[in-house]
Amino acid sequence: MMPRLRLCLLLTLGAVAPLPAAELAAALPGWDQVTVAPMKTSIYIGSVTLTSEPFVRSGATLATRYEARVWPWFFWNETGRITIPLTAANLANLERGEATEFTGGATNHKNKPREVTGRAQPADATSGKFKIRIKADGYELIFNGTYRLGDKP
Repeated sequence: MMPRLRLCLLLTLGAVAPLPAAELAAALPGWDQVTVAPMKTSIYIGSVTLTSEPFVRSGATLATRYEARVWPWFFWNETGRITIPLTAANLANLERGEATEFTGGATNHKNKPREVTGRAQPADATSGKFKIRIKADGYELIFNGTYRLGDKP
């Protein structure tokens, strides 16, 4: 079952047509970084806190390192990398101030893949709210948070 899930995820990610870097830069001038506030969600008898470095845009992709801390089950803590491809539809929705859905992937420090999906809802031109779902080892963790767009420091 897991190999089929990975195959479907890879096919889905491959079907997303990212914009060329020049078109992306023109569509979102100055938006080279997305900062996400730390988020927390509940699990059965515990909680998970997700923190990340700012997402940095490279061409048509946003990527960052993350850390998930599971309380009190510290042995489930993990770090890894999240990557989200940006599509023309994503960018058009963001420019109009409309919600957009995204699909990406993550790999933890043990090279286990994680499916990442979400929805961003702009509040203004530089910030908004989002919901992110991370599927890990048969469980779906749902985080609600905020983001802020900005230039690289």
